[in-house]
Amino acid sequence: MANYNRIKLRHKRIRKRVIGATERPRLAVHFSGQHIYAQVIDDHTSTTLAAVSTAEADIRGNKRANANAAMAEKVGSLIAERSLQKNVKAVVFDRGGFTYHGKVKALANAARAAGLEF
Repeated sequence: MANYNRIKLRHKRIRKRVIGATERPRLAVHFSGQHIYAQVIDDHTSTTLAAVSTAEADIRGNKRANANAAMAEKVGSLIAERSLQKNVKAVVFDRGGFTYHGKVKALANAARAAGLEF
């Protein structure tokens, strides 16, 4: 439980500076124990422009979803593809209080490789 509180405090600190605008929305990521979630959010209008998670049936297929780096790469490329379809090319990355390595880094690098700028 103490680790969860540290993540929440870190996320509050990050959100003071990271704000998604209409021209540059926020790419927010969250990692639960079982799933990976990514959303592109416009904070001024409070709308979600694109969203991807491993809870979707077309991403995980027939098997159980794993919240690992390989699945994070898949989610990162898919969120970039969906946001580019909505004409969103540049985003602000919100790592959600998680440290920037492992799954977070894999998701970010895959999104960059698929065409998102941040």
